[in-house]
Amino acid sequence: MNLKNFILSLFLVFLTFSVSAEELEVKNQNTEFNVYTGMFDFSDDGKKSTLIGFQHQNEDLNRNTFIGNLSPITGALITADAAGYLYTGVQAQYKLGFLNVTPSFTPGIYFEGDGKDLGHLIEFKSELQFSLNLSKTSELGFSYNHLSNASLGDKNPGANSYMFNFLKNF
Repeated sequence: MNLKNFILSLFLVFLTFSVSAEELEVKNQNTEFNVYTGMFDFSDDGKKSTLIGFQHQNEDLNRNTFIGNLSPITGALITADAAGYLYTGVQAQYKLGFLNVTPSFTPGIYFEGDGKDLGHLIEFKSELQFSLNLSKTSELGFSYNHLSNASLGDKNPGANSYMFNFLKNF
């Protein structure tokens, strides 16, 4: 992701949330937690590492917009190599029958630890999650994401990861 695409993404997020209050339909529900585990940077044999993470979504802040249902998310992940990523951003939610499709974009802060050098403290995570409803309050899913610094640093190797997710509403 280059700087031009990043600025365009931020503009689209701003445009989406700048819709007037009368056009927004607030969904008054509870909080959703997403616990996940998987493989960080599975495409780099030298630096791949297991990961575990946690994500929070406040469903009281969901908004139905012209591009779908959007909500803010916040989370963190840590790898077996002590690398970590703290993030906050936005996700969309689309229900396709029994399948839930959830793309997200989350800027954050990356701590290298003993893991892969991604080239900058600021990284951007683009993710696509697919999940199935287990019950009214639980989902089981699979997600793929890419971390990149959008060429903010001298190098931008990126990292591709996959995770297995368990989502629960409280």
